[in-house]
Amino acid sequence: MDDTDIVARFNAAITAADIGALAGLITDDHRFVDSAGNEIAGREEVLAAWRGFFQAFPGYRNTFSQTRADGGSLCLMGASHCSDPRLDGPALWRATLQGGKLAAWEVFDDTADTRRALGFMSG
Repeated sequence: MDDTDIVARFNAAITAADIGALAGLITDDHRFVDSAGNEIAGREEVLAAWRGFFQAFPGYRNTFSQTRADGGSLCLMGASHCSDPRLDGPALWRATLQGGKLAAWEVFDDTADTRRALGFMSG
């Protein structure tokens, strides 16, 4: 399974709100960083946060329109789909992979500066 497959499985687990699948795809020291820069670190802490997230935002899902490799990371462009307008709309992500698992999942607001930083725009 390559990095793209791992990220696709991770995203499918988010769509399905499948904590067990997420648990099998993340490292013990996994980090989650939201678009406001808030970080949660550690497997159990991150899984607990996902449980709460899925309860608060049922039906949440992400779709990706572009993916680019950047060393040990995949950068993704697309959109989040959610009934809560705060989470619905364009977004960017960076998945850092290590040993066949996700070591970090970072979410970013879709801005020109962030697109440039993640390599989706030049200049």
